[in-house]
Amino acid sequence: MTQIADAVLDVLPISREKAQTAADLVQGLDRPALEWLAGFMAGAAARVRHGAPQAATPVAVAVGTAVQAQLTIVYGSQTGNARRVAEKLAGEARASGLPVRLVRADAYRTSDLKKEKFLYLVISTHSEGDAVEPPDDSRGFYEFLMGKRAPQLAELSYGVLALGDSSYVDFCGIGRRIDERLAELGAQRLLGRADADVDVDYVATPWSQEALEQAKKRLAPQQAPASVAPGAEVLTLHPAHAPWSRERPYLAEVLVNQRIVGSGSEKDVRHIELSLAGSGLHYQPGDALGVWPTQAPELVQRIVQTLALDGDTAVAHGGETLPLTEWLAHRRELTVLTRPFVAALAERGGHDALKALLQPAGNAELSKLLNSHQLIDLLRAWPATWDAAALVAALRPLAPRMYSIASSQAQVDEEVHLTVARVRFDKEGEARWGVGSRYLCDAEEGAQVPVFIEANERFRLPADGARDVIMVGPGTGVAPFRAFVQQRQAQGATGRNWLFFGNPHRHSDFLYQSEWLQAVKEGTLAHLDVAFSRDQADKVYVQQRLREHGREVWQWLQDGAHFYVCGDAERMAGDVQRALVEIAAEHGGKTPEDAAAWVQTLLLEGRYARDVY
Repeated sequence: MTQIADAVLDVLPISREKAQTAADLVQGLDRPALEWLAGFMAGAAARVRHGAPQAATPVAVAVGTAVQAQLTIVYGSQTGNARRVAEKLAGEARASGLPVRLVRADAYRTSDLKKEKFLYLVISTHSEGDAVEPPDDSRGFYEFLMGKRAPQLAELSYGVLALGDSSYVDFCGIGRRIDERLAELGAQRLLGRADADVDVDYVATPWSQEALEQAKKRLAPQQAPASVAPGAEVLTLHPAHAPWSRERPYLAEVLVNQRIVGSGSEKDVRHIELSLAGSGLHYQPGDALGVWPTQAPELVQRIVQTLALDGDTAVAHGGETLPLTEWLAHRRELTVLTRPFVAALAERGGHDALKALLQPAGNAELSKLLNSHQLIDLLRAWPATWDAAALVAALRPLAPRMYSIASSQAQVDEEVHLTVARVRFDKEGEARWGVGSRYLCDAEEGAQVPVFIEANERFRLPADGARDVIMVGPGTGVAPFRAFVQQRQAQGATGRNWLFFGNPHRHSDFLYQSEWLQAVKEGTLAHLDVAFSRDQADKVYVQQRLREHGREVWQWLQDGAHFYVCGDAERMAGDVQRALVEIAAEHGGKTPEDAAAWVQTLLLEGRYARDVY
């Protein structure tokens, strides 16, 4: 019988006996069996959520019975939102008795596509600079679907939920292309594509409800038999209390808020420690912490004054009534512009110049505007008359900010650590900032911050502790690798660890310097290579350090090492990937095309993982 450690049992929300029963139950089960069991549990949870009795209905599964038709849900997720929505839809479908299969895009066998009858896709658009890409877990699926090998799909009925960010010009571009491609291949839409902004649930919830109703019309619910065959064991489920989540964040106390750059640094980077004591929250290295920020009061007042509005005006929206200042402070984006708001402002103010930016020919200029302006800048530059209700309706709902976790619970227990760089700049002599970083960097010790855990299954240490890992994390991108090193040290992993770190100056910007040097001394870090870009006449970056050590990097990867990158998506991530391709070409003797294909294979295998933003 598989044993569960006492330390784990002590924090579980169920009894030791039931926890051990659950651990024994899953031993030896293959993926289909585990997926069925997960659906069974989700169904039980759904019944509890809707007020039904907690006892589970006995279910007997007839071995060898073929499912005539099923719903397949495929998701591609970069930050976890698409996964969350897909899992919720799958759980509700299973609770309704529908046969359903939930598959991450990189685990989906593309040969199955021509056999599918009912398919839903939930996929995000990942932006890297001005370009949009599929999520890392969806690249193989996307390339297959867009390529010549994709089959005709006249028997397929489908629906697409696209996730994106309207602060980028090509909003939901990947989902839109997949939707159009499936139609081009002859598939029939069960329902129209929906494009969800960062306030995902606003669009995802009604789309999922319609998707579920469409599935019910086409798939007969599987009825549980009235009795169970002799000798079969029936488990009575008592689902645990709902955990803290995005919708129900935990108020974590700030334990430490410490500046970790030198006095001469041009940056303000903080090491922040939050308490999770008593919350029952757990995370793994590679996961992110979601933080719900509050807008700065002075920014709220600037907007109210610019529009000559009364901040106390009660505004009813979405079934809720709040004063205007409350909407702006806690519920609306003020530091990130979106295309829909630009369109609303252009129409309300009759601004032809703004309308021109919304045309295809204006995409480049619109992108510059979205990246360089905040709401207050736009309201001042293009005046219009707004009432409080119209303003609230036009602005995008505030979204949580995600931060790579910089600690391992194996070492810090009921705490979570973050590495946060304050985003601040001046525009026309007035301060501008990023809402999340300002909120956290200004949080005093003892303050409470609403948080939740966002799992990142694609950014995990190898299960085999004997595997080597290469980590590339310039700036605050080093955060998850602090967690990786802590975890490997706590587990006694025998694989070697190699860290590439970069920042402007060694004397002021060497984040966690003492920890890394101690790790090298103890042997936890086999190699530490740094690139301080402005400590010499010629700028040096992490990708150059990779090339300098190209032969050894190549050998580590040939021997099975995992390669991780965290940080800036606009420039650094692409530069590192190009360096990796060059290393494969130079030291692996590959053509440029074969080297690029080899890097893509690493990505698809999960040995090359990226957490970029």
